[in-house]
Amino acid sequence: MVPKLAMRTLDRSAAEVPNLFTRGMASVRAGWRLPFALIAGMVLPAHLASASDLGSDAGASNGGQDPCHDFYQYACGTWLQSHPIPADRSAWDPYYDLGQKNAEIVRAILEQREPDKSADGRKIADDYASCMDEAAIERAGVAPLAAQLARIEALRTPAESVAALAALHTLSADALFNLYADTDFADSSRIIAALDLPGFGLPDREYYLATSDDSRKLRDAYRHHVARMLEYSGLATAEAAGAAETVLRLETSLAKVAPTKEQRRDPKSRNHKLTYAQLGSLTPSFPWQVYFRTIGAVPPVDFNVDAPDYLRAATQAWLKLRPEQQKAYLRWRLVDTLVAVLPAKFVEEDFQFYGKTLRGTKQVEARWKRCARVTNNHLGEAVGRLFVATHFTARDKERVVAMIRAIQTTLRDDIGALPWMTAATRTEAVAKLEAYRIKVGFPDNWRDYSGLEIRRGDAFGNAVRAARFEFARQLAKLGKPIDREEWFSLPQAVDGYQSAARVEVVLTAGFLQPPFFDSSADDAVNFGALGRAIGHELTHGLDDHGRKFDRRGNLRDWWTPADSAAFEERAQCFVDEYSQFVVVDDKKLNGRLTLGENIADNGGMRFAYAALVKRLADKPRTLVNGLTPEQRLFLAFAQTQCANVADATLRDRVLTDPHSPGRWRVNGTLANMPEFRQAFSCKPTDAMVNPRPCRIW
Repeated sequence: MVPKLAMRTLDRSAAEVPNLFTRGMASVRAGWRLPFALIAGMVLPAHLASASDLGSDAGASNGGQDPCHDFYQYACGTWLQSHPIPADRSAWDPYYDLGQKNAEIVRAILEQREPDKSADGRKIADDYASCMDEAAIERAGVAPLAAQLARIEALRTPAESVAALAALHTLSADALFNLYADTDFADSSRIIAALDLPGFGLPDREYYLATSDDSRKLRDAYRHHVARMLEYSGLATAEAAGAAETVLRLETSLAKVAPTKEQRRDPKSRNHKLTYAQLGSLTPSFPWQVYFRTIGAVPPVDFNVDAPDYLRAATQAWLKLRPEQQKAYLRWRLVDTLVAVLPAKFVEEDFQFYGKTLRGTKQVEARWKRCARVTNNHLGEAVGRLFVATHFTARDKERVVAMIRAIQTTLRDDIGALPWMTAATRTEAVAKLEAYRIKVGFPDNWRDYSGLEIRRGDAFGNAVRAARFEFARQLAKLGKPIDREEWFSLPQAVDGYQSAARVEVVLTAGFLQPPFFDSSADDAVNFGALGRAIGHELTHGLDDHGRKFDRRGNLRDWWTPADSAAFEERAQCFVDEYSQFVVVDDKKLNGRLTLGENIADNGGMRFAYAALVKRLADKPRTLVNGLTPEQRLFLAFAQTQCANVADATLRDRVLTDPHSPGRWRVNGTLANMPEFRQAFSCKPTDAMVNPRPCRIW
């Protein structure tokens, strides 16, 4: 019911963003499992912290880089040299940096000597203290797993195996498939049950299917990791090795029938509405009545099955397994899901594979950071309420909202002047833009945690109860109208998103801090950093994915055939351009996978530029550090994308991340802009000038 979150940077686009708030225990493990920081924020390095400092050392590294040759190096060279990757991370950038600042604020909330005396305040303190009590967790050992393991070990029949699978789903385990609450593709005003892919033990299906020597070695390392974790859970060495082989074999078979990330970018490919009876016909012999009885729910009236072929194949494969094989897989999914609250040997082994081997991280993250993540997962909005009380003001919100309106105006003007869009589509596009709801800072209605029991000294039990609490909350949504006030990210997160189905853009208080928003900075800086991000999110509503949803958030083709063809032709330019960028070794970007984010980067920067020019129309054009407002706009954008990333992590991102790396987000975007060329007086032959620039908006 709580699908695993596809980890990402601030910018993302989805038809829906279900359950991003509570991500399940597997996502709150140490930071080496997360390719991007989510619940913590970052603080900008000193040389980027204010408008007066901006550009003071730009180009200073490497003998003074020419902005027209490599603007990313010009903007970020000094930062890259002075900000090596910390030992407990596989990457470092301004998102992570701000994450650490926010994490320290959250830590102060969690560790205050006199905790907030409200019911939620006591739960927050007790939950965090329980996680921090390493001695108690070590004394308990694997005993807390006993009840769940006993259920798994007792299964003998197909019905019992499905009941055990369902029980794991109530703990937010990624096992075989995912069930969660989502909006109806055809009617975004209502919530229905969605059946979708699970997360796999390896980051993506391609890891199971690639044939290179490195891929085989990684799968061998994964098999060894699974065996070690199962051995720690109580299996004999030989039995654990056999179970790990079973896990890898099953996950490989599931990966073969799973759609690719590129295929899943098309929402039409994920729209398969079925009744309960039709679900039974799709997956014959799978006892759904047992599944729903176990999770404590009446079978929903209808479902959206994101990948019917996968679900059919996965359920068939499950029922063909012998009980011993089913036990091996379920045991692995249980241990992997709850590793954050298990003894140190589990955490260390988890780090060795997911941190060191997979992402190149050198050191386990500090326990307080891991426990802060756990408590954010369990009681996130309660923590967020205390966070925003002292770290986000009404004045900040007013200024951000004004910027959003300014960006919306430039986008509306752009749509109105597009030479390739016909009047019918233009009218719909403007209507959709005007329908967007903007959420800034934090929710108006805070989540109610009164039904969640937290016991001091019971870290494992707290994790189980929190997962089941969230699972029940999701079940309660089914068949009901959508809650327009719900947020899918924490206020203290460095986060923002747009939802095409909900027709909304959300920016958290944790994100609205330097370098992304600085109340003391001038418009050039804020429009380059935050304005670009706002434009990026709004553009997602009209990218290759979002454009397929109408002003009400329903999946509907509202484009004329001619306009669709014109859009696709222009989008292909971005696919071709970004597919030529070499990221690491000889690995190039996947221009199709990154298309939506690249369209949003390019459009967002254009709208930020247009909004700044309009804002400065009647104002004096002041130089700061010898830079014009336009130059500082571009520099502010680039310096939010500075990033040092381990090669292992870059290799992973090439396969899994819909975002381009920072260098290509910057250089790819700005090389397409004549406005950038003009601002820095670049020559037509310079590397930062694309002779055939790509443009949709």
